[in-house]
Amino acid sequence: MQQLKKEHFITHFSAENKPAYKVRLNETFAVETFDCYGGKITLETQLRTEVDIPFINPATGPIEIEGVKKGDILCINIQNIELDEAGVMVLYPGMGVLGEDVKETDTRIIRVKDGHIQFNSQLQFPAAPMIGVIGVAPEKGAVLCETPGDHGGNMDTRWITTGSTLYLPVFHDGALLALGDLHAAMGDGELDGSGVEIGGKVTLQCTKLAGAPAIGMPAVETDRAWFLISSAETVEAATKKGMRAAANRFRAAFGLGFNDAYRLLSATCSLEISQIVNPLVTVRIAVPKAVLPDLFAPGPLL
Repeated sequence: MQQLKKEHFITHFSAENKPAYKVRLNETFAVETFDCYGGKITLETQLRTEVDIPFINPATGPIEIEGVKKGDILCINIQNIELDEAGVMVLYPGMGVLGEDVKETDTRIIRVKDGHIQFNSQLQFPAAPMIGVIGVAPEKGAVLCETPGDHGGNMDTRWITTGSTLYLPVFHDGALLALGDLHAAMGDGELDGSGVEIGGKVTLQCTKLAGAPAIGMPAVETDRAWFLISSAETVEAATKKGMRAAANRFRAAFGLGFNDAYRLLSATCSLEISQIVNPLVTVRIAVPKAVLPDLFAPGPLL
């Protein structure tokens, strides 16, 4: 199995990035990743405001996926996430939703042992490993790894985890996949601007859907639901974008008019928040498989 080292990474997603690695369709491979700070904060005496970090969220890659063409949908099966032994959570005034209440800058190094977060000497809770940043080259331009979009990127979505499959639209031959910014745990919203930021290794297998209806944005499949992942400048804009995509899939799959697709959406789907602290916010529309078994059922978007 190929082991792709974190020494090759990108700071932005772009078709101009040259592939650092190459894998085949259906090949299982492992990707080593930095934490969001590039491994530069390892001690509690290191404060975020004093450590020179010129970029965040370095993403290992780019990885060329042989046989994937523009217009395909890249299917990424996440087989395993191995975490490093310790993660970091920093805080400084102004950070996160309640940043005005943060009066001093500090750093916590948080150990992970036997599948549990050692928050302090009294408090432990189960780790919930996830991938914060994963994406492909966008259709145009360059997008910093701290920003989410239709190409993926910094979606900070907790369902991008072991056992799930991530679907990404492919804008360029080879896709140019990259990933990083693992979290040992992160609640929906990433409310203080940070999960338990950690490095590690992710085992993946990539396949593709050719000729499937385009959805225009990332999607995640779990055993119970499809999640359409929508990013925009505001929660309202991201919500409308994701809802329209879900309604369009209902229209195509079931031959519904807009009103009935909208009703079905309201009766069965849920709005969930992935993160509200990045340059663009990210929400997801949860579509139960009991209602729509196959998100990519034949039928053009209307």
